[in-house]
Amino acid sequence: MLVINSGSSSLKYQLVDPDSGVARATGNVERIGEGSSSVADHGAALRRAFDTLADDGIDLRVCGLAAVGHRVVHGGQEFFRPTLLDDAVIGRLEALSELAPLHNPPALKGIEVARKLLPDVPHIAVFDTAFFHDLPPAAATYAIDRELAERWRIRRYGFHGTSHRYVSERAAAFLDRPRGDLKQIVLHLGNGCSASAIAGTRPVDTSMGLTPLEGLVMGTRSGDIDPSVVSYLWHTAKMGVDEVESMLNQRSGVWGLAGERDFRRLREMIESGDDAAQLAYSVFIHRLRKYIGAYLAVLGHTDVISFTAGIGENDAAVRRDAVAGLEGLGIALDQRRNLGGGKGQIARISKDGSPIAVLVVPTNEELAIARDCVSVLAGC
Repeated sequence: MLVINSGSSSLKYQLVDPDSGVARATGNVERIGEGSSSVADHGAALRRAFDTLADDGIDLRVCGLAAVGHRVVHGGQEFFRPTLLDDAVIGRLEALSELAPLHNPPALKGIEVARKLLPDVPHIAVFDTAFFHDLPPAAATYAIDRELAERWRIRRYGFHGTSHRYVSERAAAFLDRPRGDLKQIVLHLGNGCSASAIAGTRPVDTSMGLTPLEGLVMGTRSGDIDPSVVSYLWHTAKMGVDEVESMLNQRSGVWGLAGERDFRRLREMIESGDDAAQLAYSVFIHRLRKYIGAYLAVLGHTDVISFTAGIGENDAAVRRDAVAGLEGLGIALDQRRNLGGGKGQIARISKDGSPIAVLVVPTNEELAIARDCVSVLAGC
């Protein structure tokens, strides 16, 4: 399976055997469409990826490719299962772009180019929102005018679902316990950040909402904010709605506070005495701790907390500060284990006697997408 994961400014790809999980080739094209980048858009990025594979001796036309799996962020209410792509489905997906303006258009561009370059294999969409499709109504429903919400399909959809599902499955296997018996908190911390509360095999809450903007503080996104900020800036700063939305998605979060979103560089700035960087980090951690506390309450009892994605897997300080002082709630971190991290492998970083296991679990959305594609092909 070739898996294509188009983010807002990046494109990851992986040629993977879904049975063994072995990746024959993997790559990442970053800073797409940014001023310093030579990659104009996601179409050009995908062509570059194909050229790189060819340079490595991989001809996708003769390598036994079974399908191409595409990560699509927003499936709305209609799409919650892996779906075979054709012109009619793509047309319906285009109508969802307003719900994920940073992510769905790049994914659709990648699908368009990939179908042209590889017209003879099935193309399958796997949706970030799918795992959260059946959230309990109390968690999925916003307290706004009911008829308005139903007419315009306004609800909590949740995102990073492929990662949350994969990590919760890996955590259960690592602990050698049936997934159905566990209550879990998964913290997906990267440039985009999300948290989920999972009871057995079913998510019961998640931090992202109608769009990927809600929830935790992120690289460039604000996360939770008083909705009246939009109208306030419209009235007082004379900013248009589109301008405010762009600011909240692209010039907020850690970047908006410190002018930097790479946590390695942010750490250097903090150590040099940069007050703005310290504030940005403190705001990020404060929001993260609030969600951990909220989900401990939602679940009532929690068995495992897993950190994943770029920051979650690699930043020991974030993991330390996220759960510092929570021993009374059953979370006891082993600082030596935490500093060691997983180094690409799943690892326990809590003390042996900790009532709640704390893990570092490398996510692999590409493998999860490839295995979802297998299920679609089996039903064709």
